[in-house]
Amino acid sequence: MMRSLGSVLAGTVTWTVLWLTGNQLVARVNPEAFDENLVTTSTPTLVTILVLSIVFSIVAGWLTARLAARAPVGHALALGVLQLAIGIFVQSQFWDVLPIWYHAVFLICLLPGNVLGGWLQSRARAETSVAVA
Repeated sequence: MMRSLGSVLAGTVTWTVLWLTGNQLVARVNPEAFDENLVTTSTPTLVTILVLSIVFSIVAGWLTARLAARAPVGHALALGVLQLAIGIFVQSQFWDVLPIWYHAVFLICLLPGNVLGGWLQSRARAETSVAVA
C-alpha cells in the first residue's frame, strides 16, 4: 500500500517539478510572449506549453509505473485521475485569463498522457521479463 501511494506521489511531484521548470524555461526563452504576471495568450507559446505538459505526463506516468510493485498501468491511471483533479482546480484559477481551447486540451491530455507513460513502462517491463526468462 505504501509503495502504491509513494509511486503516485512520486509521479505527482515529478510532473509538478517538470511543469514549473518547463514553464520558467519557456518564459526565459520567449519573454516577450508573457506579461508581467507571467501569463501568455500567445498561441504558439500555449501550444509549446501543452506539448510540454503531454511529455511531462508521459514521464510522470512512466515513473509511477516503474515504482509500482504491481499493476503499473493502474497506478499510472490513478496518477492521471489525481492530476486531472489538480488540473481542474488550477485551471479554474486561470479560467478567465487563458483561452478555453487551452484549458480543454490541457485537461483532456492529462489522463491519456499518464496512462501512455504507464503503458510504455509496463511494456518495457514485460520485454525485460521475457528477455531474462
